[in-house]
Amino acid sequence: MKIDFPRLPLTGDKQLFAKLVAKGRELVALHLLKSAKVDDFITTYPEAGDNKVEKVAYASGKVYINTHQYFGNVPEEVWEFKVGGYQVCEKWLKDRKGRALTMEDVNHYQRVVVALKETIRLMGEVDKVIEAWPME
Repeated sequence: MKIDFPRLPLTGDKQLFAKLVAKGRELVALHLLKSAKVDDFITTYPEAGDNKVEKVAYASGKVYINTHQYFGNVPEEVWEFKVGGYQVCEKWLKDRKGRALTMEDVNHYQRVVVALKETIRLMGEVDKVIEAWPME
């Protein structure tokens, strides 16, 4: 937690605070996978197989779990996104190395990818709100 978790911008301005609260609510819903957005998958899982996580690798928008199976359309910025010093998409799969993914696991991973993509978007929006706000 000391290394790379989001910082909380503090303000005495009630209007700015209200705008940041709204963005924060969206982030919480995403991180808890409770946002309806996470069910709008942006990735694919097109290849049939045993779903066993053997070697995790990223190449050209594909996250391979073994030599044949992969999650397609994974944005590079999402693949590289780190929380607490860990690449979320990579760590989640590596923690399941040697195990076969269930369909619920496959769907969960795809929800995580959406949540991370939306998190990146919201982080930019928070920055814009703060930068655009009149300074006292």
